[in-house]
Amino acid sequence: MNPLLDKLQPYPFEKLRILFSQATPNPDYSPIGLGIGEPKHPTPPFILKALTDNLAGLASYPSTAGTDALRTAIAGWLERRYGLPKLNHATQVLPVNGSREALFALAQTVIDPTRRTDGGGPLVMCPNPFYQIYEGAAYLSGAEPYFVNSDPARNFAPDYKSVPADIWQRVQLLYICSPGNPTGAVLNLDDWKELFELSDRYGFVIASDECYSEIYFKSEPPLGGLEAAHKLGRAGYPRLISFSSLSKRSNVPGMRSGFVAGDADVLKKFLLYRTYHGSAMSPSIQAASVAAWNDEQHVIENRAKYVAKFNEITPMLAEVLDVSLPDAGFYLWAKVDRYGGISDTEFARRLYAEYNVTVLPGSYLAREAHGINPGQNRVRMALVAEVDECLEAARRIVAFTKKLS
Repeated sequence: MNPLLDKLQPYPFEKLRILFSQATPNPDYSPIGLGIGEPKHPTPPFILKALTDNLAGLASYPSTAGTDALRTAIAGWLERRYGLPKLNHATQVLPVNGSREALFALAQTVIDPTRRTDGGGPLVMCPNPFYQIYEGAAYLSGAEPYFVNSDPARNFAPDYKSVPADIWQRVQLLYICSPGNPTGAVLNLDDWKELFELSDRYGFVIASDECYSEIYFKSEPPLGGLEAAHKLGRAGYPRLISFSSLSKRSNVPGMRSGFVAGDADVLKKFLLYRTYHGSAMSPSIQAASVAAWNDEQHVIENRAKYVAKFNEITPMLAEVLDVSLPDAGFYLWAKVDRYGGISDTEFARRLYAEYNVTVLPGSYLAREAHGINPGQNRVRMALVAEVDECLEAARRIVAFTKKLS
């Protein structure tokens, strides 16, 4: 067996299952899950219709590169959303089966495990806390992950200035998530300028995970990586690949439909890898994806539901926890240790046992790095259900925390 598999840690939800095996939920309360970031708003009917109207596509093998119609729809959405000049949909855009599998696969394309410096082998730089796929992708590509802790004083942006030069020399791939999971933080143009300058100096590829970009709470939509590159005059988006998905934007997590876009040279190699990997998207899913990318009204309505929900629930929870409205995304990232120093895992376990509400301990979403675990004593709450269920969960959390004081 591949010995690199032994480096993988259990996924956060497996850790949560083990934690909850030590507790019996209170039967007086129906279960409410705020642990998994799976959208629960209804899938728009027009997307379902586009899917069922194109079931005949199941009779054909799909192309890994995707249909011209899908790549054109994705390119058009990127141009409208980020104010980009016209993209070459044949070379700068590639459909993928959800951002998760593409985030993993890109590392297998980019990393050269044989390239070493005096300091050691290749590194994949990850934010901390982070989406665990980044770590697994690093290990299985033959690299090691290097975690950069988020800085609460800078709205949880990773503290890249703390990274020494000998580490940067080993970095071949850098993952960034903006809007961030779990913090909701969004990089600004100065942050992107810093990253691009580092990429130019050290030659690493930037993988920009932007799957939460369409759920935001300010009048200004989150800045995207391609948009930042365009504003900074980086023609051709050198060493930059942006990832997005329909899962959150359009409430279709089961379709597993997303895209990568950016540097044509990187995407050419990525397409070669994917051709052998067998990553073609079903023609029926491609047709439904075209419909989804070409419509914005359902996205506006979906975002409005999140805005109303967060505006109602965040103040309730802020009365008892250290939590505030994020820049974007559908998570609340709450500090829970004000009550006698209770840990994030104990908070989650007792909340589950006493009120049958599931939240995810923040320490499960981060690693001990540079002397700290930046997720420690925080919990992630995914407000993905309809408003009544989320309100009931918030009322139970308030009651639980008042018992702790």
